[in-house]
Amino acid sequence: MNREHKTNVKELSGDKVIFGLWLYILSDCVLFAALFATYAVQHTQIFGAGSPDQLFSLSNALTETLLLLTSSFTCGLAVLAAYANKKGLTLAALGATLVLGLSFVAMELTEFSKLLSDGHGWQQSAFLSSFFTLVGTHGLHITLGMLWMLVLMVHIYMRGISTGNTRKLLTFSIFWHFLDIIWIFIFTFVYLFGLM
Repeated sequence: MNREHKTNVKELSGDKVIFGLWLYILSDCVLFAALFATYAVQHTQIFGAGSPDQLFSLSNALTETLLLLTSSFTCGLAVLAAYANKKGLTLAALGATLVLGLSFVAMELTEFSKLLSDGHGWQQSAFLSSFFTLVGTHGLHITLGMLWMLVLMVHIYMRGISTGNTRKLLTFSIFWHFLDIIWIFIFTFVYLFGLM
């Protein structure tokens, strides 16, 4: 039975669901490309609102980056555990991924809250408007990914490691890794370049 399950998992790579997910990710690439282009054009339009080097903390952004990169690792462990038909390990790795994702979103919301309480809202300048839109859109994707993860964990807990659940985990993993890649671009172009 275990050998048959592994064979079915390997066949998932050519599945229509995976193809559909890649089409979705390509459309998301277009969305984020537009948001990055908007930010690139507007990041100097501060109108007295404070520049990136005055508003951002590199240590916070680096911590957020480490949280997401670690969550990508634990998500990969969940996929490997599912391939090995280890339900407990799969759920534990997904649980760790969820905690790391929650920590990331909490840090991002704290940053947004601090900016707003200091009077640096999205309506104050084109720079802040593009910043909140770009980073907030990524944060929304992370939040939706965590909801997807919770549903997936319930499915795996209730039904075990099946071909269907493994397909769902594989599609989720691709989505989660994609969000990590987008964050690396945000970290580089918004935070790192903004603080130089």
